[in-house]
Amino acid sequence: MTNYNYAEFSTGDYDLDNFRGPQIGQKAPDFDLQDVNGAPHRLLDFDGEFLVLELGSITCPLFQGRRKSMKRLKDQFPHIDFKILYVREAHPGKSIGAHRHLEAKQQVANKLRTEDGELRTIVVDGIEGSAHMAYGGYPNAVFIINRHGCVVFNADWNNPEATAKALKLLLKGKPANVKSYFKPVPPPVLARTMGRSGKGSFFDFVKGLPVLIWKNLIRRNMLLALNRRGAVMPDADC
Repeated sequence: MTNYNYAEFSTGDYDLDNFRGPQIGQKAPDFDLQDVNGAPHRLLDFDGEFLVLELGSITCPLFQGRRKSMKRLKDQFPHIDFKILYVREAHPGKSIGAHRHLEAKQQVANKLRTEDGELRTIVVDGIEGSAHMAYGGYPNAVFIINRHGCVVFNADWNNPEATAKALKLLLKGKPANVKSYFKPVPPPVLARTMGRSGKGSFFDFVKGLPVLIWKNLIRRNMLLALNRRGAVMPDADC
């Protein structure tokens, strides 16, 4: 890996063989960050029974393709807190490029609210990506965190159906032993996201597509199917 805020997407910017985010049963890292308006925000401050923390950016097709489903989850589980950790641009282009200072990153993150109608709390990571890397560095991972700050469910790639199943189990007092399989987004979502990012983003994506298909859709899902998932009780204290 080279520059955190890369100007051009490459699969080499990600370790797609090893997800290094906090695992189930481990303490979730906490950070003092800012929201889209620059107000201080403690990442793991929440009032609900659990916190669903999703990583994303406006140029990530996977994140954009999950937003409607995540909105339904937010409506379905009113006693759960939902936050977005806004990370680096997954597929920067001419229109939405790599961020060079925090204010620019906050302005783009705010477009999720003003242009896309996002209602979840958006917390913007620092320009160096410290929180992002502490949570594994993937563009669209998701974590469910309990009141003790313990990770009780995670997925390196968010699958809202699996996240919903995990929440239902946790609210019943059961471990969230759910397998979250990688699912690609429909082509229109991809085209819309890349078009918004601008020139260069789609070409960079296509260059990396064979690796993405092999490592995420095929290899990862096969390994997930063959191995058992760890699980802890909803009130685990780690």
